[in-house]
Amino acid sequence: MNTKKIVITGSAGTGKTSVINALKAKGFYCFDEVIRSLTSEAKKEVDVSTHISNPIVFAKDPLDFNTRLLNGRINQFKQVDSLSEETCFFDRGIPDVLAYMDFFNQEYGDLFTNACNKHMYTDVFLLPPWKAIYKPDSGRFESFDEVLKIHDHLEHTYKKFGYNIIEVPFGSIEERTNHIINSL
Repeated sequence: MNTKKIVITGSAGTGKTSVINALKAKGFYCFDEVIRSLTSEAKKEVDVSTHISNPIVFAKDPLDFNTRLLNGRINQFKQVDSLSEETCFFDRGIPDVLAYMDFFNQEYGDLFTNACNKHMYTDVFLLPPWKAIYKPDSGRFESFDEVLKIHDHLEHTYKKFGYNIIEVPFGSIEERTNHIINSL
């Protein structure tokens, strides 16, 4: 089966997880974001009271952290081959790793760019920053100004790898979810 692999991406606090949960409720197979579990593990290694905005600072080795994140997303991508689903959704895709590394001025090598070129998604939906719904939490550290800049990095990175990005308009979770489903 040639399963459609659909990425739902966007900066922190744009409603991605809410949309993913709504897609799950409609019976779609969805892969959850993997960074929160990695960030929780990394938090155990340092004094979190000194953290400002980048969850990578929790990691003793940022490149190792990003490599594990990349591998987690690649594993999700590969899991689709063992499923008998027509469509699978991902809460963030492999290029998100590079976009965030670019935002935080972190270097990466061919391992990262090759992963993006080798594991191509069918469609990418980008949720724009929405100040009215943005709320920092224990796993979300970015200021809204940073959210805007990260959005630009995400858009640039996906376009660099040849994706035609479909922007999801503001609206209720149901409206946004239906927009995604109807766009497929």
